[in-house]
Amino acid sequence: MIRPCFLVVDRETSTGISTRKLIIETAKFNVITAYSNDEAIETLQRFPNLDGVVTDAGMPGMPCDQIIRAFKAVRAGIPVIVICTPRDAPCRLADHTLDSFDPRQLLALLETLHPQATKSIEKRNEDLENEFFNS
Repeated sequence: MIRPCFLVVDRETSTGISTRKLIIETAKFNVITAYSNDEAIETLQRFPNLDGVVTDAGMPGMPCDQIIRAFKAVRAGIPVIVICTPRDAPCRLADHTLDSFDPRQLLALLETLHPQATKSIEKRNEDLENEFFNS
C-alpha cells in the first residue's frame, strides 16, 4: 500500500514543526511541509504527484484564490483543502473548505478523500495490535 501524501502549507514557528503535519502524520498519511506560498509552489513543482494540498486561507504573500490558481497551474486536478476563519477572505477556488482548525474535521475530510488507503491503514493498525497482544 502506498500511503497518500499531502503538501501542508503552514506558517513557520519557532517551535519548528507544523501542528497540522503532526496531526496528518498521526493518521499515518505522509506529509511534505512548506512554510510559505512560494515554497509551496516550488515543492509542488518538484513533487507533482502529491495527493492534495492543505493550506491556511490566511497565509501571507498572496490571496488564497491566487495560490490555488498557482497550484492548479502546476497540476490541474490536485485537490486543495483550505482552512478558513471568519476573518479570512472567501476562497472560492478551493475544492474543500474547513471553517475550523479542529483536527478531527481535517482528518475526517482526508479520510473521505482516500477511503481505500484509510481502510488499509486501519486494517494494518488492527493487525499490529493483534500481533502485540498475541505475542
